Amino acid sequence: MRSKAHIKSHPLHPILIAFPLAFFIGSFVFDVLYLLSENSALQSTAYHLNIAGVIGAVMAAVPGVIDFLYTVPPDSSAKKRAATHGMLNTFNLLLFIAVIFLKRSGDLSQVLLTGIEAIGVGILFIAGWMGGTLVYRNQIGVDPRYAEAGKWKEEYLEGNEEVKVADADELKLNQMKLVHIDGKRIVIARSEKGYVAFSDHCPHKGGSLAGGAMMCGTVQCPWHGSQFDVYNGSAVAGPAKEKIETFPLKERNGVVYLNFKNRL
Repeated sequence: MRSKAHIKSHPLHPILIAFPLAFFIGSFVFDVLYLLSENSALQSTAYHLNIAGVIGAVMAAVPGVIDFLYTVPPDSSAKKRAATHGMLNTFNLLLFIAVIFLKRSGDLSQVLLTGIEAIGVGILFIAGWMGGTLVYRNQIGVDPRYAEAGKWKEEYLEGNEEVKVADADELKLNQMKLVHIDGKRIVIARSEKGYVAFSDHCPHKGGSLAGGAMMCGTVQCPWHGSQFDVYNGSAVAGPAKEKIETFPLKERNGVVYLNFKNRL
């Protein structure tokens, strides 16, 4: 799924997370070095790295929240994973903010403060592991490309009995387009037999079919490889067992319309 927070299709969240990762880990390392050497310059460096980490974390959180709300497929395993990822990072941010104030107040010993930072670094690795799964397994932030270099297409439309979803020459063969109609995600695609429409939601784990691959009348989920017949929605290959919804289309005067009220 292409990120909603991007610059020329390059997602911002993966770029920005490098800053809090480096600064928070650096703060912990320099505090450990201070404990070993009692060099006050190392302690000062750790303090300022902590502040920089908080600033970097807030910057990274903004595109992260945008992607959580608008990129991660709803009702999917990735949505739950992304929620946990976000809560861990939020807790970690608050943890390091607390460390800043505790360092200034001097209410806790340096050993305890460094121990708290060690916990924060551990949380960073857990949250980072989950973030890697979201990108490399669930393909969140990946910008799909289709046959004949067809680019990702997405559109938000108002729901009526008939909705214009595409021009007759808009999509290339096996290219797909994700449309949002009254909160429902529907894939418009061009097959060998013409235009087809089906639900974007894979019934196995909720993957986005629009981000998968389509060929010979079959669409494949990018997460676990389930395949579906785009004409009747039946599951062709597992692990999915249930069929996907399909929707009737009509073409008039070079325009493709979807009958949103009816299912096939």
